[in-house]
Amino acid sequence: QVQLVESGGGLVQAGGSLRLSCAASGFIFSNNAMDWYRQAPGKQRELVASIGSEGHTNYADSVKGRFSISRDNAKNTVYLQMNSVTPEDTAVYYCHRIDVIEGIPIDDWGQGTQVTVSS
Repeated sequence: QVQLVESGGGLVQAGGSLRLSCAASGFIFSNNAMDWYRQAPGKQRELVASIGSEGHTNYADSVKGRFSISRDNAKNTVYLQMNSVTPEDTAVYYCHRIDVIEGIPIDDWGQGTQVTVSS
């Protein structure tokens, strides 16, 4: 059974830093691209950062230069380092990956971790 368990969220002041973790199990982690999404109140869920199985990364324009995604395949964990945060970064952050079952893509999501940035 696939499990994605996020941790590391909390309250942080603007300009501060936070590191989110996502512990994965139930699949071959090293073979999978992993993503971080976020959803702010009243807004759609948006892609924040992605990391491929080989380590290639992509970021939303809003977080480029401030956030960094990384992975530790030995620990089956993906991280999101958040620096210079602003109140606009306040959201629930979700770990995500896409599985393909019989040719059909299936989204796997964690339960989310709340990040609140105070001004």
